Amino acid sequence: MKVREYFVVIALTTTALIAFWASKNPNAWWSMVVLGPVFMIGVVDIMQSKHTIRKNFPVIGHFRYMLESIRPEIMQYFVETDTEGRPINRIFRSLIYQRAKKVNDTTPFGTQMDVYRSGYEWMNHSMYAKHADLKKTHPRTTIGGPDCKQPYQASLLNISAMSFGSLSRNAVMALNKGARLSHMYHNTGEGAISPYHQSQGGDLTWQIGTGYFGCRTPDGNFDPEKFKAKATLEQVKMIEIKISQGAKPGHGGILPAAKNTPEIANIRGVEPHTDVHSPPAHSAFNSPEGLMQFIRQLRELSGGKPIGFKLCIGQTSEFDKICQAMLSTGIKPDFITIDGGEGGTGAAPIEFSNSLGMPLRDGLVFAHDTLVGYNLKKDIKLIASGKILTGFHMVRAFALGADLCNSARAMMMSIGCIQALQCNNNTCPVGVATQNKSLMRGLNVDDKAKRVANFHHETINSFLELVAAAGLSHPDEITRAHINRRVNMNTVKNYEELYPTVAPGSKLKEQALV
Repeated sequence: MKVREYFVVIALTTTALIAFWASKNPNAWWSMVVLGPVFMIGVVDIMQSKHTIRKNFPVIGHFRYMLESIRPEIMQYFVETDTEGRPINRIFRSLIYQRAKKVNDTTPFGTQMDVYRSGYEWMNHSMYAKHADLKKTHPRTTIGGPDCKQPYQASLLNISAMSFGSLSRNAVMALNKGARLSHMYHNTGEGAISPYHQSQGGDLTWQIGTGYFGCRTPDGNFDPEKFKAKATLEQVKMIEIKISQGAKPGHGGILPAAKNTPEIANIRGVEPHTDVHSPPAHSAFNSPEGLMQFIRQLRELSGGKPIGFKLCIGQTSEFDKICQAMLSTGIKPDFITIDGGEGGTGAAPIEFSNSLGMPLRDGLVFAHDTLVGYNLKKDIKLIASGKILTGFHMVRAFALGADLCNSARAMMMSIGCIQALQCNNNTCPVGVATQNKSLMRGLNVDDKAKRVANFHHETINSFLELVAAAGLSHPDEITRAHINRRVNMNTVKNYEELYPTVAPGSKLKEQALV
């Protein structure tokens, strides 16, 4: 029996018992006065579709909003700065909710951050700021190198990889419909293309992980024919090979048995009701040259669609060798997604999420400069993924070499995630990260899809306004010199000083000298 059905049965039974008791005890009329409105509130909660918490937990769900209303409007930060002032990401959750609901996202009384702490960052504005014409169509970027036959015009902000299985079907549909409404792409995550990715018509980037879900043989290897059947779907715009992710690089994805329903198992090609652990590495290739050949194979099978790969930077020499393999084979990816070690929305071992993998800013600047050093960047787009939540985060990523950004956490919040930290237990109270049908049914797809589109639109607007405030006409004009970072109380450096740009071809010259 579902949560709301339990409530209705209990409420009706209780009301009937109280009415019977009141009829026997005339002085007990007050009980109906007290409990009658409670019953009516519960009925209204069940009937409405705007608030998932109220729909899934009638009456008692109101306590969350009551507690929220008596604390400051600016809600708790993701992570605070520690006692010694070391910089830690500190972004307002409320900003995401406000933009998703398209309500006033301004705040009073100035900055909410300690501007004199180490790690505080800001952007240089210009006396000759430009007007950001937000009525124009948002700029887009073309993904597709010389060998790509079907280049894709991508939004500057998109939905990062989150699989059906980790997310509920309603969450997937809301995200995909939001992607369609706002003309961005929706990364499927490594859990394969589900009917819920396809039902809403949003553009897809199909992610192929080490488990090859959706295109695997019975023994778990890559199946070219199964891949071709789905890669050639019109809705699939790009294919991304997942080498590693920021939450748990070198570990592989995890789907707990509680979430592995027969439906999900059928989509992925695995046994239902079992823990599904993706292998830590691919079986289709085991060398940089092998990766390039795999890229060529996927490009041919997909009909020439953009092919790229995603990784969290680990051993830098390995990325160097991948670039060298691009030169030796003549095969290049159309895009590379750099995930930060601090990112990730999925469940992961604490040591992996806290202490493994290069953070986004370091990984992004390294990847960009290495590609430039090998004269490869002109044909390859870089996608930044790792706690991209605001327009300033986008500016910062562009300054370090990104051409576009992906966001997972903020997109989850736009459809109602409250960070209950129940993702791996199948008990998400707002129906986002659960396979419990009673809980996911409270998530209204149409309403949440509009919120996804709202968040995307407002964040892109914020990004463009920041670009204009710097006196720039286009995001491509952002440089490292535009972003400043307080190194300590008396020292401020811009990104150009912290991450000096490299000369095109410098890596090739170094190798020639060797």
